[in-house]
Amino acid sequence: MATSTPTAPKVNRIGLPILDYRGGRSTLCAGCGHNAISERIIEAMYEMGVEPEQVAKMSGIGCSSKSPAYFMSRSHSFNGVHGRMPAVASGAAVANRTLTVLGVSGDGDTASIGMGQFVHLMRRNLPMIYIIEDNGVYGLTKGQFSATADLGSKLKNGVVNDLPAIDTCALAIQLGATFVGRSFSGDKKQLLTMLKAAIAHNGTVMLDIISPCVTFNDHEGSTKSYRFMQENDEPVNEIGFVPSFQEIAVDYDPGQSQDIQLFDGSSLRLRKLREDYNPTDRANAVRILMESRDKQEVLTGVFYVSPAQPSFIDQLNVVDEPLATLPESLTRPPQSALDALMAELR
Repeated sequence: MATSTPTAPKVNRIGLPILDYRGGRSTLCAGCGHNAISERIIEAMYEMGVEPEQVAKMSGIGCSSKSPAYFMSRSHSFNGVHGRMPAVASGAAVANRTLTVLGVSGDGDTASIGMGQFVHLMRRNLPMIYIIEDNGVYGLTKGQFSATADLGSKLKNGVVNDLPAIDTCALAIQLGATFVGRSFSGDKKQLLTMLKAAIAHNGTVMLDIISPCVTFNDHEGSTKSYRFMQENDEPVNEIGFVPSFQEIAVDYDPGQSQDIQLFDGSSLRLRKLREDYNPTDRANAVRILMESRDKQEVLTGVFYVSPAQPSFIDQLNVVDEPLATLPESLTRPPQSALDALMAELR
């Protein structure tokens, strides 16, 4: 009797199946946008051939900060104090520059209690990917407005928000982040492409991802709902990303596209859908974000990219070896250095 040979699972360029990038079963609400983001992270890491053990997942407190448990179980992970994830991520990135640091935060964890740490992380251009899973409410404390809730938006109980929203993308651009964009958890193609480009970037990547809360903020009157995003999403560019390890074979019109070379040799390709839009122009990026707010549009896409800017690690002149692996003799100043310093202070 003939027996069939089991089909070997499909593997990526480093020989791993996609199952090696998955995490635990989600305990978030069914239909939560955060779960869709986790799926796109799994796909991006798999397709880019990132070793799971070389990834450090960081988070704070909130529904969003539970997400790292749902992808890449083989990676390092640290769930920090509310709003303090940037400090932990900074320490990990400096201690081991070979790690791909991925921080997952929420609009409350970032734009409220964690705003101070967010500001200083953005201005340092630390090499890491910072994702804000943005639903405009505090999902763990019964759905109150967060600092990113739009002016005039409504809660399920009818309460209207009378405070202006913080635009984390505009803020990140002004502060010094070198890759800033916004996407929608329901836009699989755009989000996946942006995440793959983010992995290749050497510097701070800040992605604000609108992620509807199906329990507290997916109703009529919400500006962070699935229906509102589907009706008001205005892509600023069509994004195509060509990894450096793949053959570049793309048909495009040079007059309507712009290629940006990233540090690893990859190319981020933006097709202009708006006249004269230049993603390397910081002032223009902030301007279009402000204009879109006045028009009540939700712009998505890559707003600003500056791949030539030195990262925080580059500025520190850190050695190539991970600091965490160096012996004490190389990381601890000798007694003579301490004596000289004390003598100067006398």
